[in-house]
Amino acid sequence: MKFISKILSTLLCATVALHALAAPVELDRVRIVVNDGVILQSDIESATKTLFANAKKNNQELPSQDIIQEQILDKLILEKLQLQEAERIGVRIDDNRLEETLKDIAKNNQQSVAQLRQTVAEEGLGWESFREQIRDEIAASEARNAMVRQRINILPAEVDNLAELLAQESNATVTYNIRHIQLRFKEGEDKSDVEKQAKDIVAKLKDGEDFATMAYTYSKGPKALEGGDWGWMRKEEMPTIFADQIKMQTKGSIIGPFRSGVGFHILKIEDVKGLETVSVTEVNARHILIKPTVILSDEGVKRALNSYIQKIQNGDATFAELAEQYSADPGSAAQGGELGYQTPELYVPEFKHQVETLPIGQISAPFKTVHGWHIVEVLDRRDVDKTGSAMQNRAYRILFNRKFNEEASAWMQEIRASAFVEMIKDEDTDDDSN
Repeated sequence: MKFISKILSTLLCATVALHALAAPVELDRVRIVVNDGVILQSDIESATKTLFANAKKNNQELPSQDIIQEQILDKLILEKLQLQEAERIGVRIDDNRLEETLKDIAKNNQQSVAQLRQTVAEEGLGWESFREQIRDEIAASEARNAMVRQRINILPAEVDNLAELLAQESNATVTYNIRHIQLRFKEGEDKSDVEKQAKDIVAKLKDGEDFATMAYTYSKGPKALEGGDWGWMRKEEMPTIFADQIKMQTKGSIIGPFRSGVGFHILKIEDVKGLETVSVTEVNARHILIKPTVILSDEGVKRALNSYIQKIQNGDATFAELAEQYSADPGSAAQGGELGYQTPELYVPEFKHQVETLPIGQISAPFKTVHGWHIVEVLDRRDVDKTGSAMQNRAYRILFNRKFNEEASAWMQEIRASAFVEMIKDEDTDDDSN
């Protein structure tokens, strides 16, 4: 289980015997300024502590402390920037959503929530701090998803062409468990030096060096602090640069180094699974969308949506009538709010969660996404085999996943490059800004 802990500013007070003065204690220190936010010394210590605890649990050897420190600082800065984006676009994770996520984390680790709490405590983490870090992770993820989705453009011809190719394939697909090391080009650096370093790493890997340890040490890729682990993926789900290099290699294969616009890459095929049958579940839902304005607050929107629910339940109006009259989504409003049969993955996370979990015929409570406030009702669900429409959906998902991974990496590099980041050194050293 991967736990990432962030402990907010803490003041420790010490008391001594009667008539004695309280001993001075050091406050938590600001170590990095990120735009208008900060990363505290306790954040760094907590992330370091968690990383070493997970490494010990997994019998994973780690590189030196200074290398780990650099990787952790990079990760914390990116997390802070994504949280700032979440705040800027108004992403809020309520307690109900948080509790559902915690249940999922426990379930994925074959634990109850109580057992999860015990595990967190054994790692030296406070439960409330852990909960808030998970809340932050969800918010950052949703901000990233929302911003990256805006950058993705998929042409109908792309979907048609890929769907035709998929239709010619068998139902079986091969999945790969892959790891990745990325060496980035630095401004003014000789690219041949980076290539030589990449070749040296490949040579060490082929001589038996542990890939995860090498990823911790050298990689600047998005999964560096997971040992380069991208998990199980079909070729269609991988970034294009990965998929182009994988040509049915066997378990244990080292691929690369190969070059992209940002640097050199190395892949390892940890394992390969055989045949998998693709099955698609589609949901037909309808919704009413209301967007807050300067005049209409979030609370006002929620009251309006709750009044619509009451009217529907009282028989004073139908869902379709209210959608046509009030919904701010013109495309679905003209259809009585109906979105048609779609795979849930096409929706933003909050909406996806609702259409996946709501019983058929039940109207949700008002909930917020990056688009505004919604109520939604699931009309029907169906499992679809690889027929024409299902193949189109699968082709779209494949294209979306490829472009999403590529654009997400580019977006994170852009927000990092444009951010004000200042390292706060000890008093006897100089500051470093970039």
